[in-house]
Amino acid sequence: MTATDNNNGKQMDVISTKIVEESEPLSWKFWKKRRYVVVLMAFLGFFNVYSLRVNLSVAIVAMTEKHEDDQGNITQDFPWDNKDKGLVLSSFFYGYIMTQFIGGYIGGKIGGNLVFGIGIGMTAFLTLLTPLAAKHSLGMLLAVRIIEGIFEGVTFPCIHAVWSRWAPPLERSRMASIAFAGNYAGTVIAMPSSGLLAQKYGWESVFYVFGSIGVVWFFLWMIIVKEGPEKDKYISQDELNFIQSQLGTTGRPVVKHPWKAIFTSTAFYAIAASHFSENWGFYTLLTQLPTYLKDVMDFNLDKTGFLSAVPYLAMGILLGVSGYLADWFQVKKILTTTQVRKYFNCGAFLAQTVFMVLTGYIDNATWSVVCITISVGLGAFAWSGFAVNHLDIAPQHASVLMGIGNTFATIPGIVSPIITGHLVSNETVEEWRIVFFISAGIYLFGCVVYWFWCSGELQEWAKVPTEDSEMSVENGKTNGEKGYINEAVDLKE
Repeated sequence: MTATDNNNGKQMDVISTKIVEESEPLSWKFWKKRRYVVVLMAFLGFFNVYSLRVNLSVAIVAMTEKHEDDQGNITQDFPWDNKDKGLVLSSFFYGYIMTQFIGGYIGGKIGGNLVFGIGIGMTAFLTLLTPLAAKHSLGMLLAVRIIEGIFEGVTFPCIHAVWSRWAPPLERSRMASIAFAGNYAGTVIAMPSSGLLAQKYGWESVFYVFGSIGVVWFFLWMIIVKEGPEKDKYISQDELNFIQSQLGTTGRPVVKHPWKAIFTSTAFYAIAASHFSENWGFYTLLTQLPTYLKDVMDFNLDKTGFLSAVPYLAMGILLGVSGYLADWFQVKKILTTTQVRKYFNCGAFLAQTVFMVLTGYIDNATWSVVCITISVGLGAFAWSGFAVNHLDIAPQHASVLMGIGNTFATIPGIVSPIITGHLVSNETVEEWRIVFFISAGIYLFGCVVYWFWCSGELQEWAKVPTEDSEMSVENGKTNGEKGYINEAVDLKE
């Protein structure tokens, strides 16, 4: 074949890809497209991820609440002080941090759908055992929470292995952000529901209800969701052709991860720094907001649960908006992928910095909740920045990149509750103000790093050889002079 013929062939491939793309318009009828059934199930999966994670944040208020018995004596089910509560709330993340890399690596090897399902299913099963563990001893409760974290730690990294097989490049922001919105839907439902369940049926019911929901989801996920579109017997041939033509692959790619290139990539470090920063503010409020509202604003348990859910309701709604806008700006060629990631991410971080500082100075209960809601809600735009950026710079390595990055991003879940427990020993407004200022400073740090280092372009070390069988990428090089499939750039330029 001549060079001219080869070039003509490449041009025809691009033209045919664009024709296929035009035959797949945006549609709200998600059930007619199998990839959006996967998105729905992933949404429900992340719903369980966070409902199983945050229920303890509310339940612990009931578990440690002081009661007056018939004789006038003050009793508690669990006489834990703030330091004990901080340890309990952070224990989950000791396990969670251990399996981030493993989840991404195994997800890419054996299928992200399998790892994602087992991770959430086992977390749900262990949640059912939580009341028994708590009544046994503090140490047993810590052990169960740590093991829960170990299983749930695989979820975020391995979902990128699912997207690498199911998500066309110009739909990544939309599909990932809709699925991630399940986190906040889970938080929105779990926080008020946990408060109501604890008040009416006892704190044990919180774990029984959400654990059971997670187990039911596990069986449905394993039946419905397949590793890739080519293994789904219900997918239409048109949709299968569309996904494969967009991704330039017809099965699980054989890829050797270029470790040296990954750990020297400034684009990857920008993602990791942003992920760490967003998680610091998020985990601080996720674990401490019910306690803050009770200590400082003097809200009772059922009201605390509802108010704690409001910020995550805002974020869940805005995630769908931000994901659609991010894809729209790219499809319409208004912004490049790099610009979309940078503007969405850094704009959100700057706003979150401002509103975190304001929260520290506002003593009014209503306006305090408003500032917290705006701060958390705007984080949705950051998730359309860093959270899908792995798929831009290295789609075949995205699950591993997410695993490494989320390992560092889990540190706030461990450190923040412990620091907060020490800082607010007297439960004063001034002590809580320091907590908010720390979060604001970390948001600003993430903003600066991401602005200067982020990229939305496929990295040289992440390009996939066109001859798939024996070829693998290692440190940006290949065993021969082969062509490459540029999964993202070809479609956007």
